[in-house]
Order: sequence, then structure tokens, then C-alpha cells
Amino acid sequence: MESYLRKCCVVFVLLSFGFSVVKAQAQAQVPCFFVFGDSLVDNGNNNGLVSFARANYFPYGIDFGGPTGRFSNGKTTVDEIAELLGFNGYIPAYNSVSGRQILSGVNYASAAAGIREETGRQLVNKSQKHFLSTLLYIGKLTSFTIIFLGGFVQALYNYGARKFALSGVGAVGCSPNALAGSRDGRTCVERINSANQIFNNKLKSLVDQLNNNHPDAKFIYINAYGIFQDMITNPARFGFRVTNAGCCGIGRNAGQITCLPGQRPCNNRNAYVFWDSFHPTEAANVIIARRSYNAQSPSDAYPMDISRLAQL
Repeated sequence: MESYLRKCCVVFVLLSFGFSVVKAQAQAQVPCFFVFGDSLVDNGNNNGLVSFARANYFPYGIDFGGPTGRFSNGKTTVDEIAELLGFNGYIPAYNSVSGRQILSGVNYASAAAGIREETGRQLVNKSQKHFLSTLLYIGKLTSFTIIFLGGFVQALYNYGARKFALSGVGAVGCSPNALAGSRDGRTCVERINSANQIFNNKLKSLVDQLNNNHPDAKFIYINAYGIFQDMITNPARFGFRVTNAGCCGIGRNAGQITCLPGQRPCNNRNAYVFWDSFHPTEAANVIIARRSYNAQSPSDAYPMDISRLAQL
């Protein structure tokens, strides 16, 4: 596996757990694509788990031909990135592949998983925690997130990975779930966003540190926070009309509970930034992916975007 990882593969880390492999087709820009993430990129691994963090029911997947376990109405960000990199087809969930199929592409991402040990404690059962611990060889998690993330990336480097795209945390304080408890239902929760920005600044510094320490590898930072803020601040520019509420969900801003089974979502889904209380719509995911792949602003990616990373 180490020699396979050295073949100009791209590793995409979404600051949470999960793992996927895509083996290149003839037209792909890189021979393989690894993704680590949570519900933002989960495509069905939680379907068979005893957990509330599942999306294998309608209306999830309403624009994807039916529910698959993706926490969106359609494609996720990494689905779009895989397309942009030239891969043929989407990455299958880990629970649907076996044996050497893993080399053809697999997704280990798991909803409610996170860097910190307490992440998802209310949503995920013990067996999933054991699954993630075994899968990622993480052992005991530390209480300072950046240190652990750096160690985790170092472990991937030791296994042979050489191209990394580290995605920052988005504007969680502007999610319908956060806005549901805000004063006016529109003003982003600064306490949450400030913490996210502190983390993202440290992550960007980590990218510099990793690049300095590993001259045979390349690490980039994806400014998911800035891209998301741009969509929320200038919604009309992207064709959005609703930025403070989910297309489906329960309670104020449709942000207190995610989509219920059989719930009828909004009709104009492309007008919404958020699909449910936490997750973006396909329309928003596509924008994030395209700006991560081909930066439209100098702040979208540092020190380069995914398209340039793939060419190295």
C-alpha cells in the first residue's frame, strides 16, 4: 500500500474521520484519491450501524436517484472533486466492497465521527468508535486537536502519501442548527465561528510546518470557511435565496432536527445553501468543490489549489 500511495495520490482531509481510495481511470489526473471525513462526505458507511447519524431514507438523495447514505439532496463535495479529477464514477462505501475492490475505490467516511474523542458521543455507538479506532490506527485521541491532526497526517505520510489537501472547518456558526438558537434566526453565532477561525489559522500554520518538514511532499489548505462565508454574504451571486434555513428539517430555521423520514423538502433546492440543519445542498457542495479544485479567489486555497496539486 505504501508504494501505491506514493504514486502521486491526493489525500483530502476534512478534519474528521473516514477514508476512501479511488484508483485512477486512464483519464484521471492522479492515480488515487484518499478522503478522510464525517457526514459531509459519508456515502453510506453509517447505513448498517446502530446510530441516529444515518441518511439512508427519503428525502435524503432526492436528487441522486434515491437515498444512499449521503447527507444531502445530491452529491457531496468529494463526489464533485472526484469528477473534476477525472475519475469515472463515485467512490463506493467501505461496507459495499471487499478484497482487492478496495484498490478500485472505497469510502470509509462516517457520520458523527470527529477528531476529538467526545465527538458524536450522543449519536454513535461504541462499535463505531472501535471501528474508527481500528481503521485509522489512532489509539488514544489527544485533547488538543491540531496536535492530533498533525500526528494523523504524519502517519499517512509514513504510509507513503505525498499530496495532501487539508480542508478547514466551515462557518458552523451560520448553520441552521446554530441559528435556531440565535437571537433573530439570522445572525451567525460569533462564539462558534471565532473558535473555528482560530482552528483554521492554526491549520494553515500546520500546512507551512508540514511543507517545511517534508520537502518530498506537498500540503495545501482549503479555506472552506471563506468559501462558505462568500456564499452566505453574497447569495445572489451563486443563485441562492435562502441562507439561514434548511431545505428540510424541524423547528426554527429547520435547524433543530435533521430531515425526518418521509418529510417533504422544499421544491427549489438549488436556492438553498443548506439542505438540513447541518449539511449543505448539492448546489453548495458543488461550489465548494469547484473552488477547492480551481480557486476563484487567492484565499480559497493555500499555497495552491487541488488542480495544481494534482499536476505536481
